[in-house]
Amino acid sequence: MENREYMIGVEATMDVIGGKWKPIILCNLRHGPMRPSDLKRGITGISQKMLTQQLRELEDDKIIDRKVYQQVPPKVEYSLSEYGLSLSNILDSLCNWGEQHVNHLQQQGQAISLKSK
Repeated sequence: MENREYMIGVEATMDVIGGKWKPIILCNLRHGPMRPSDLKRGITGISQKMLTQQLRELEDDKIIDRKVYQQVPPKVEYSLSEYGLSLSNILDSLCNWGEQHVNHLQQQGQAISLKSK
């Protein structure tokens, strides 16, 4: 295992949940388990390959759990792990700030909307 050194705590956080897609995936999983197809439908612009890669990385970091149901056709669900639930306040803050930002931009006259509202 490589020796990693961080200068500030947020570096360690971003090492795990940083990037374009991971926070979006995690915010989608805050409300309960989801199948990969549902995640893909709910995340505009993510490819199947990228979704799979990001899910695997989050699973390797123990942030999400993968549950496989033994049935035909096979069914897989992802959910926040117990450890991943410790990110709830961070995820809530990110989502809330984004909603406030959209409102701020709308008040400035920008043509922007938020589907989840």
